[in-house]
Amino acid sequence: MFEDLVPGSVAVVEASGNATTGDDTFLYPEEEAVVARAVDKRRREFATVRACARQAMEKLGVPGRPILPGERGAPRWPDGLIGSMTHCDGYCAAALARAGELVSLGIDAEPHDRLPDGVLDAISLPAERARLRGLARSHPSVHWDRLLFSAKESVYKAWFPLTGRWLDFHEADIELLPGDAPDAGDGSGISAGGTLRARLLVPGPVVAGRRVEVFEGRWAARHGLAATSVVVPQG
Repeated sequence: MFEDLVPGSVAVVEASGNATTGDDTFLYPEEEAVVARAVDKRRREFATVRACARQAMEKLGVPGRPILPGERGAPRWPDGLIGSMTHCDGYCAAALARAGELVSLGIDAEPHDRLPDGVLDAISLPAERARLRGLARSHPSVHWDRLLFSAKESVYKAWFPLTGRWLDFHEADIELLPGDAPDAGDGSGISAGGTLRARLLVPGPVVAGRRVEVFEGRWAARHGLAATSVVVPQG
C-alpha cells in the first residue's frame, strides 16, 4: 500500500489480517509496561505495528530496539531515523527513513468507508467540503471524506516532530487531487490514487532556514483501505 506513496529511500513494512506470529507479538519490557492494562486488541495492534517498525529499522541497517510513545503519543525513534506508524482494523504499517534523506514524514491508513455522521463537519473547512462535493460527483466510488480525515492525520504526524505543537484539524487546508485514472479496477475492488496538498494556516516549521507553508503527499484507495502519506523533503 505505502511503497507507492513514499520515496524509494523510505523503508516500509506492512502487516494485514488479524493473525499474529511470535515476532508480531514480541514486546520489550519497557513497551510491555505501556500496554500492561490495555485490552487485547489494543495490545495486538501496539505490538504488531512495532514489529513492522523494527523490520523497517533492519532494512535501514539499524538493530531493533524499543519504540516508546513520547509527547502526545508520538513514537520516539532512534537517533538518525525519522518515521511514522499507522494501524486500523486488520492492518498495520510503519515507514522509516534516515534523517539525512528526509526531514519528516507521516502516514495514515483508515477503512475505505464513509465517515460517521457529523465527523466531516467537525474536522473540515467549508472550502474542503466544497471540493469534496465536486470530487464525489466526478468519482463517486471514492470515499473522499475518509481520505480527507486520513490526510489530516498524516499532516499532523509530519508536523508534530518538527514543531512539538498541536495542529488543529482546521489549521491546514487540504486539497486531494485525483490521478489520471482514479477508478481503474485492480481485481480487488476500487483502486484509486493521486496527490494531496496541505496549505498550513498557521506559521509552519522552519526547514533549512526556510519556513514551510505547504506539505505535499500522496493518497490511495484500494484493498478496502484509504491511505495517505506526507513527506517533508530536505531543503
